[in-house]
Amino acid sequence: MSKGTSLHVQFMNSKKISSVIKGWLFIGFGTLIIVIFCFYPMIGALANSFQTGMGMNLHFCGLANYKRLLVDPIFLSSVKNTFLYLIVQVPVMLFLAMLYAVLLNDKKLKCRSFFRIAIFLPCVTSLVAYAVLFKSLFSDSGFINQILMTLHVIQSPIHWLTDAFWGKITIIIAITWRWTGYNMIFFLSALQNIDPEIYEAAEIDGANVVQKFFSITAPLLKPIILFTSITSISGTLQLFDEVVNLTQGGPGNATITMSQYIYNLCFKYTPDFGYASAVSYAILLMIVVLTAIQFKVTGGKKND
Repeated sequence: MSKGTSLHVQFMNSKKISSVIKGWLFIGFGTLIIVIFCFYPMIGALANSFQTGMGMNLHFCGLANYKRLLVDPIFLSSVKNTFLYLIVQVPVMLFLAMLYAVLLNDKKLKCRSFFRIAIFLPCVTSLVAYAVLFKSLFSDSGFINQILMTLHVIQSPIHWLTDAFWGKITIIIAITWRWTGYNMIFFLSALQNIDPEIYEAAEIDGANVVQKFFSITAPLLKPIILFTSITSISGTLQLFDEVVNLTQGGPGNATITMSQYIYNLCFKYTPDFGYASAVSYAILLMIVVLTAIQFKVTGGKKND
């Protein structure tokens, strides 16, 4: 090997090493931040879930915190409430999101951009602002009660925010109003990628609007339906903001969710970080199980 060739090889090797170093420097800081602020707290919380006590008096308690979950009435109430919100709200929200997407994908519809922005806007609205708005609308003397009484639907005001049943209804309405537009964007994006010739061919074959929706639109939206249902279920199981801002979990923990219970265990009641960590990992387990079921039911079969 000549001297010139040797120098060229050394130059290429040093350039390759330099590129590798630059690559690690580029991703290193981000990786470090993720490890410090994501993985380390997750591992710490898992270790904490097997401990009891406070501060320097923490001691190992095995599975005691997890056994306590099975007999804790407040936790069981929070699980029941959270799954009620999930079972009722998520299907309604996804149906509305898909319906709005189909309607707003019609090229003949005027002012489509305005309607898209109007429906999407709630999910970027300040939580405090919309919580104040909902409290005003659903108060005993609020706009909703006034309208219902004017139309003679009800004789006396409904206690939307202080009644156990109506408090749940108010929370379901709030989260549906806030997140329907967010999911609509995913469906709308997917619809715009469907070849219009497919619908034209179906029309030639005599398919009506309903047949086209169930035979073409819904099957082609299957990946988006799976994605939005997984993210919606995950978000609902971690529901916190609306409950705290609208009903504070009341009356008497009637509307409390699992995430709010974690907050109460850490900052409202006598701090019990070990048990709060156990509750958080119970939520994680529920999310993993439900996600696995969804993949099995809707995403397990490969397309031919």
